[in-house]
Formats: sequence, C-alpha cells, structure tokens
Amino acid sequence: MTTVKTLLGLPGLRLRPRAGTDLLDRPVTRIYVTELPDPGRYLSAGELVLSGLLWWRAPGDAEPFVAALARSGAAALAASGADSGGIPDDVVDACVRHRIPLLEVPTDLSFSVITEQVVLALAAASDSARKRLQAAAEAPVETLLERASAELGLPCWVLSGLGRVIAGTAPLPLPAEDVVRRYAAREPGPLTVVPVEGRHAVPWLVAAGGPLSTGQAELTEELAGLVGVTRARASRIEAPLPDDVWVVALRTEGSNESRDVLSEWLPDAVVLESAGDTAFAATAGRPPTAELSIVEPLLRATRILCGVSDPGPRDEATESARYAVSVAARRPGRVVAVPAGEVDVHELLLAGAPDGLRAALRRRVLGPLLAYDAEQHTDLVHTVRVFLECSGSPTRAAKALHVHVNTLRYRIGRAGELLGADLTEFTDQLDVYLALRAGEQAGG
Repeated sequence: MTTVKTLLGLPGLRLRPRAGTDLLDRPVTRIYVTELPDPGRYLSAGELVLSGLLWWRAPGDAEPFVAALARSGAAALAASGADSGGIPDDVVDACVRHRIPLLEVPTDLSFSVITEQVVLALAAASDSARKRLQAAAEAPVETLLERASAELGLPCWVLSGLGRVIAGTAPLPLPAEDVVRRYAAREPGPLTVVPVEGRHAVPWLVAAGGPLSTGQAELTEELAGLVGVTRARASRIEAPLPDDVWVVALRTEGSNESRDVLSEWLPDAVVLESAGDTAFAATAGRPPTAELSIVEPLLRATRILCGVSDPGPRDEATESARYAVSVAARRPGRVVAVPAGEVDVHELLLAGAPDGLRAALRRRVLGPLLAYDAEQHTDLVHTVRVFLECSGSPTRAAKALHVHVNTLRYRIGRAGELLGADLTEFTDQLDVYLALRAGEQAGG
C-alpha cells in the first residue's frame, strides 16, 4: 500500500512535510493536479492533490480549498510556493486546522516528474498487493478480506445476494439488503460493489468502503476471484434435523435455480428432492421468506414461489409444502410465499387437484346454473357465492347484495332448483362452494 510517508521516501522528489506529520500513514490511491480555488467536485478519497497555489491571492483563500480536500478525504496536499516566495502561512494553518498533510515541493522540481514517480509507485504497490493477496489464496474468506482491507486501506465485506453479510472487516454502514438492491438496480451508493466469480444462482458480492482508484479496483477484482474459488471449494455439511421439521417447497418459474437458491438461502437445511423448477428442503427452523424478495432481481426466474409447511413429520410436511406452493402459484406477484397454516383447508385440498379436474367439477356441479345465467343474463352464481360466504344467512346476504331479503330467498330457491340441491343444507352448501372455488383456481 502506498502511503504519504512512502512518497516522502521516493528518490529525487525531495518532498518536505510542513503539516500533518502524524497523518503520514494515510493511503494514497491516485494523484490529481489542480489550480481551482475550490476543487471539491473533482476530488476523490485517497488522492494526493498537487498544486502550484496559483489560486492563492490573500489570507483566507486557503480555507475553501483545504476544506474541500478534507471533505473529499484527500490523502495530502503537495504544494509549491514558487510564485509567492514559499507556501503561505495561511495554507499551512488551514492544513493544520483540517488535518490535511502538507508536503512542500522544491521550486526546481517539475510537476510532471512528481506525477510520473507517484504513478509508478502506485503501480508497483498495486502489483505487489495482488501478489501478497494471491499468496493467501487458500485462506478462509475472513483472512482474504483482512489482507485485502490492509492493502486497500478500506474496509471490505462479502455479501450474499440474499442480503446477508458473509464476512467483513468492519460494521457495514448500511443494511446489507440495501447494498444488494442498489447493485441489482445499478444505483450508485457509498460502497463499490463487485460480483464474486462463480456459477451460482445466488451471487456473492464484494463491497469496498468507498470509490476506488484503478489500482484498488484491480485489487478488488482479484479479491472477488479468490473469494469465488474459496466459495466453490467449501463443502456443504448438513446438520441433523429433529423429528418435526419445516419443509420448504421453492419454485423458480422460468429457470432451474430453485435447488441452488435453497442451498444458499437455508444452508443448514437438508435438500430432499428437486424436479424441474421446484425443489424441497427440510429445516429445523422457520425459514426467513422475506429474503427471497431481496434476491429476486438477481435471478433469471420470472417468479419465485414458496410454500412452507407447518412443523411436523417430514413426509407430512413435504406434502403440505407441495400443496402450499401450488396455492402460491395461483396468487399474483413476482415473489409469493404461502405458509400452509394460512391456507384454508378447502384451498389446500383443491391445490392438489389438476386444472382439468377442477374445471370438470365446476361444470358438473354448477353447469345448469351457469347455463341459466348465460341464457337469462342473470347472475345467480354470484348470488349463491355471496350467500354461502355469509354462512347461509339470508339477512346478511341480502344486505351485501343490496336487495330485499325476500328477493334473496327467491333467488336462492331458484338456484337450488337448477342445481338440484338444497342450499340450506350444509353438505350441499359445501359441495357448491368447493365447485365455486375450484372454478376460480381453474380460471373458470
């Protein structure tokens, strides 16, 4: 890593510290030459700012210039005071006040010479840093991050596309899911994010704490490659499960990513089976389904559907999850998670029936009523539906339909005649209601 102190040791530059001698360990990432009185909009963190002080005319001029350096996180100011008989005290005082190391450039030294030597030093340091990082290629992710952070002079993290911190060298300055969402949407943010190499449905990301120079960017890419190798090398160890488990059915419509997503999302789960775009896994704890919305933009799948069983024996829980994901498939949304415990019993039972069977059930039970509505331009099917959802109460149904209760009773009686059913009897009500719901799920 190149620091301000490194530059003081470069042969031929003869730089002399005038302020901030306790700050010489600051990393230098690039060099920038300017004579603007306020260069703030053009500065980046870690820069050595080189200036001939042509902008300085009188005491007070140094304040906006040096303050801009401090706000940007500049590493140091290297200045030549040839036109003013030396560096003005105003500049020295401002650097002390804003804690910016100040290096005096000899009056006979060309800025082009300084730029060339600094660039060469940065390039050499970058090459050495990559070699030192590569030497830790077999190390765990945590060790790789520590090495890279020391070379970059910045904190580093590895994040999962599910919005989790895999490892880091400091507390993350914003929620991990926000970093992932910004990356997926290609939105700028306070961190530089690089994808980890490897063929995984759920990517990992390397994040560095700030804008990067060319050398830092190259080192971060190297880190991402090494983390990818480490991830691919890691073996999956499945923990033993209790007798009662949650089973998750995950479907990635339009892709075969479901198994990979399950393995990353539920690392302690046991993957039970997978077929096409659907995979099943058993886990000892309730799965955090909210994470699926974070990773969705990073997948090829058009939709993510998830069914979660109640805890129970594995075989029973698997069937429960299978039906729950079928229910999820019939609900709108790009990410739909359905816990089996929130699914009505009739909906869960109907979810296991093929579309053709549900359509046939609708025609067999409701056929005469559907035909009557079509011929007479009535809507007795809707009347029956509201009546049954009002628990067979004529008063409540009439109020919901905004009709007189006697009108409601007449319509229900007429519907019962057409259906050959007594709509005041529970078993007939159940058959008709299931046929109504089956028609909805079959698209009828």
